[in-house]
Parts: sequence; structure tokens; C-alpha cells
Amino acid sequence: IVSGIFHQDSAYVYDGSGEDLVGLTLQTLAMAFLGTFISAILSVPFAFWASTKGHSKIHMRSTSGKLVLTLIRTFPEIVLAIMFIKAVGPGSFAGVLAVSIHSIGMLGKLFSESIENMDGGPAEALTSSGSSQSQTLIFATLPTVMPEFLSYTLYRFEIAVRSASILGMVGAGGIGTPLLFAIQTRSWSRVGI
Repeated sequence: IVSGIFHQDSAYVYDGSGEDLVGLTLQTLAMAFLGTFISAILSVPFAFWASTKGHSKIHMRSTSGKLVLTLIRTFPEIVLAIMFIKAVGPGSFAGVLAVSIHSIGMLGKLFSESIENMDGGPAEALTSSGSSQSQTLIFATLPTVMPEFLSYTLYRFEIAVRSASILGMVGAGGIGTPLLFAIQTRSWSRVGI
């Protein structure tokens, strides 16, 4: 095993077929990027639905939003990937769906906490000067929370890269499938690369 891992199969790095290390690594990164991008956009409405900003801690709207985000986060990505493989077939599309759905739950929770903890001063100043709710949202709320939203999205992308690699092991595309085959066939030089 150790000899195979340190004497790697360098011919597998790139052979132009798209089923090599470079092609499958790019596919894994694309799955993670697309899943994170979709979830970052779809998480914003869920975050505003689940935040308690301007309400008491127990409010029907925010409680139902938090419950939905908790239900989304309940299913691990691997279970979601298996369900989506049954629904849309094996491949990277099932992996993108699994990563994006699970990321909606995580990002929605983090985004809602950012909204709850934001400084209300700019929004209060705009409201007192006669701004509408949409103007307050565009010119005060979003600029205040956007740095945290971007930070959480980049963090979630990092997690999604790892998840996309693992999802390939159940047939959801990416580098996981050939890695699993190489381990099962004891092709340690390919595992090493």
C-alpha cells in the first residue's frame, strides 16, 4: 500500500478523455461551486423568513422559518444524493442538487443569525427619514449583512468541495467514484495520485 501510494500512476493525471484526474477534479469543483451558488441565492429569502429581527423571540413567522431550515438540515448530503440519484439518475446533477439543498439549510441558518445580530442603526435612520421598506432593505440591511453573507458562502464552498468528493462514492459524479474503484481494486498507485 505504502509503495503504491508513493509510486503514483502519473499517466492518470491527464489523458484527454475527461475521465482523468484533472477532468474529474474540475467536475468536483464545478459541482461544489454550482451547489453553493444556487444555495447562496435561495438561502436569502429563507434567512429573512427565519430571522426574528423586529419581532419577539417567539414569533410564528420566524419559528416556522427556523423549523423549515432545521428540517432541510436534517438530511445529510449523502442521503440527499442517494434520493436524487433515484430521482434524476446518477451523475453530477444529482450531486449538485444534494449539495445545494443541504447548503440551503446551513446558509439559511447562518444568514438569519447575521440578520438578527446586525446593527439596526442604519435601517432605523432610513426609516425615520421616511424611506420605504424596500429602500431600507436595499440601502441599509443588505449592505450591513453582505460581508457576513459572503464570508459564510465562501466557508460553505469549502465544505461543499469535501462533500462533492464524497458524494461521488455513491454515484453522484466527481472524483469520488474513481477513488472508490481504485480502493476496491487495490490500485494503490492510482489512489496515491
